[in-house]
Amino acid sequence: MMGKSSLIEFPDRIETDRLYMRPCMPGDGPDVFTAISESRKELKPWLPFARKEQSIEEVEAGVRDSYAEFIKKTDIRLHVYLKETDKFIGSTGLHRIDWDVPKMEIGYWLHTEHTKNGYMIEAVKALAHFALHDLSCRRVEIRCDERNTASRMVPEKLGFMLEAIIRHDHLDEDGTSPRNTCVYSLIPGDLK
Repeated sequence: MMGKSSLIEFPDRIETDRLYMRPCMPGDGPDVFTAISESRKELKPWLPFARKEQSIEEVEAGVRDSYAEFIKKTDIRLHVYLKETDKFIGSTGLHRIDWDVPKMEIGYWLHTEHTKNGYMIEAVKALAHFALHDLSCRRVEIRCDERNTASRMVPEKLGFMLEAIIRHDHLDEDGTSPRNTCVYSLIPGDLK
């Protein structure tokens, strides 16, 4: 599939009852910058991008780089919005894509103001269904730090299987202590 992946059709948006997800677009930088800035304390232990202070311009450049990856379908970054207000509340996407299998990994984060509402479970459920059914994936993964109980709750509530805990797979936010990574998977037939 390599080389042809850029021809894969992708919808303008994926909708759930309360949310919609759409590919990141040039111009999204200010909303992403604000969400990261206001959520840095909660995101920093888990996500490397939240550990470095960035300007609005740097965040916008990252959005544009992600948009270029989306065009090529080598990485699919999606922004999550509340349907009712069109408010940006976080990001998800399909990463580490291998179109030959095909398989991919779902990543996600939410603005702190919008956690504990079930939004990410709703978004990931729709995205996993889309990956397995519309993109004919044979495997969808979620990886997260073993200590990140909020992140782990998403695959666990959606029926992903915990396949492994990879020991000393990455370093903590200070770059000193080794941390473990949980690997969850979903294959066709698993999604409830």
